[in-house]
Amino acid sequence: MVNQQKEKADIGFTHEDFAALLDDYDYHFSPGDIVAGTVFSIEPRGALIDIGAKTAAYIPIQEMSINRIDAPDEVLQSNETREFYILSDENEEGQLTLSIRRIEYMRAWERVRQLQAEDATVRSAVFATNRGGALVRIEGLRGFIPGSHISTRKPKEDLVGEELPLKFLEVDEDRNRLVLSHRRALVERKMNRLEVGEVVIGTVRGLKPYGAFIDIGGVSGLLHISEISHEHIDTPHSVFNVNDEVKVMIIDLDADRGRISLSTKQLEPEQGDMVRNPQLVYDKAEEMAEKYREKMMQAQQALESSAVDDVASDDVLEEEAVAAAE
Repeated sequence: MVNQQKEKADIGFTHEDFAALLDDYDYHFSPGDIVAGTVFSIEPRGALIDIGAKTAAYIPIQEMSINRIDAPDEVLQSNETREFYILSDENEEGQLTLSIRRIEYMRAWERVRQLQAEDATVRSAVFATNRGGALVRIEGLRGFIPGSHISTRKPKEDLVGEELPLKFLEVDEDRNRLVLSHRRALVERKMNRLEVGEVVIGTVRGLKPYGAFIDIGGVSGLLHISEISHEHIDTPHSVFNVNDEVKVMIIDLDADRGRISLSTKQLEPEQGDMVRNPQLVYDKAEEMAEKYREKMMQAQQALESSAVDDVASDDVLEEEAVAAAE
């Protein structure tokens, strides 16, 4: 009889006691917190999550992924434990609303900021186009390629489904702006195989009052009106026609801005030859380019020599100052 009483006294906590403790405990969950939770019920348009609160928290299907999904089980499995973002305060039933999408969203922006800092080239398929350009997804975020930064002869609408190499132009989480450039990625790739002073063959693709756009191996370079000839010309139309094949020399490669600057002026055997006799300029192009490279090399050597002389002069002045002080 004594043993039975002792056994009864050792029962300890009951379910009622535990429920009472939960009622007394304040978890202090707030919107913006990231908590661990376990999936214990999957519903057609959402799931109930145990995060240790008095009432199960709820995650709607639209908050389960940064990408569109059709069913909760594409993302969540029963009894799975993972991180959740608390999206809103308790509703009238004391239930919190959770999100996975918000965590993925924050981490995606962190990742694209890192990729931008590394000046990385990324690849993504175009999923839609509009009047301004094309739309892609990078790390699940929607990115925009302005029409001026799409470097292809295809109509924009034919790009849907095509994977493009891209460079970052703007990454701004506060304004939800992710802007990319196809042209800059192509130019950078092309630039790795080009050198200043090199003569290349291109095709005139466009004429503007300020110059001609020349296609060289799939990327566009600008032949500014001031670099067409030593002789003054009023308009590039007086020298070129669209689809003309030309020889040009590369005078600048700007990878950061994705620009290639070209010249025919530096290839003229005599000033004004590009206006009077373009074929002569093309025939002599490699010879004139070699002279240009020699001139640039001499200028660079002179600059380096001047810098060495300046350092030596500074050393002498420093030695004289030390001697005077002694």
